[in-house]
Amino acid sequence: MIERNEYLDELKRWKDKDLIKVITGIRRCGKSTLFELFIDYLKQNGVKDDHIISINLESPEYDFRGYKELYDYVNEKIKDNNMYYVFLDEVQVVEKFEKAVDGLYIKKNVDEYITGSNAYLLSGELATLLSGRYIEIKMLPLSFKEYANYYKTEGDEKLYLKYVNSSSMPYALKLDRQDEIDKYLDSIYNTIIVKDIALRKKISDTGVLRSISEFMFASVGNLLSVKKIADTLTSNGRSISVHTVESYLNSLVESFIFNKVSRYDIKGKQYLQSGDKYYATDITMRYALLGRKNIDLGHVLENIVYLELLRRGYKIYVGKFGNKEIDFVAENSKGIQYFQVAYTVRDEKTLERELSALESINDHYPKFILTMDVDPEVDYNGIRKINVLDWLLDK
Repeated sequence: MIERNEYLDELKRWKDKDLIKVITGIRRCGKSTLFELFIDYLKQNGVKDDHIISINLESPEYDFRGYKELYDYVNEKIKDNNMYYVFLDEVQVVEKFEKAVDGLYIKKNVDEYITGSNAYLLSGELATLLSGRYIEIKMLPLSFKEYANYYKTEGDEKLYLKYVNSSSMPYALKLDRQDEIDKYLDSIYNTIIVKDIALRKKISDTGVLRSISEFMFASVGNLLSVKKIADTLTSNGRSISVHTVESYLNSLVESFIFNKVSRYDIKGKQYLQSGDKYYATDITMRYALLGRKNIDLGHVLENIVYLELLRRGYKIYVGKFGNKEIDFVAENSKGIQYFQVAYTVRDEKTLERELSALESINDHYPKFILTMDVDPEVDYNGIRKINVLDWLLDK
């Protein structure tokens, strides 16, 4: 079992707090395993087995017809006034689950933890019903640092190439052959398409949905608009409306296959309405669907950096300054950081282009160029060029 210490530590911090802990993330990223790790921690710290109620709602063992059956099942196991720890895994499969969640929350001796594989879990009635009474922990597949820790190495380019070719999904580490990994990723993808999107949206023909997602995987790191996607698919022989593309694209983001990053005009200090970018939660799912031809290593690296910024708690935007683009504007409570990502900047023109975009910004926030070049760190008038693997490993 791979220990996800950052997430585990976060659950420990929120233990016994009067809030529902909601763990969200793409299927198979490790949410159920996180529950197992936290339950082990509870037992090691004196919590008795009968005060831990753990239910995986996708298991055939549990077939609740609605929220009331779920609530009654848990409630019958609460026998005294001591604290009970309730874990509801993939809770969204139960109709009107939010009523069961709310009913358990108001019990003074229940500490409640739930997971879901779709962002709509927190966009509907649950968010309204429990406003201000839950915290969300957004879980991602393995970071490069976690990956390196698993292999007990300090991390190098060879390991990085393995990481971006063999998947960051935890279970993939147990698979030896690439074809097995690709089949595993394809099965996750199909489960998401069918169970998390098509059934919920009542889509009978998933062909258009799959076409959109394949187009998105092929376009990671490119500026896109809904109209551009619709026009491209139509020109390729699959007629599709802008409205349908927008609806399906939102579903792909809600199911955590993709992450949407909006543009921000740094000079004008305003958000832009068009030209978003989309990054995959696991870039290797692209290979399972589209193969390994025409891969842009720079965009793959950009995707990995985006996910790491997300893990570190930043709000992330694509920056625009005049006619120049900044790959990432990353903001948290401490301020802003600017990032350019390039596989290599040993070509003088490439380095000049990346520096020029950052030099055009006339504020004093930190600016970085992240690259795979194995060179000593260099400072260009306050712009730091850093080896991206060192940055990913937080050295």
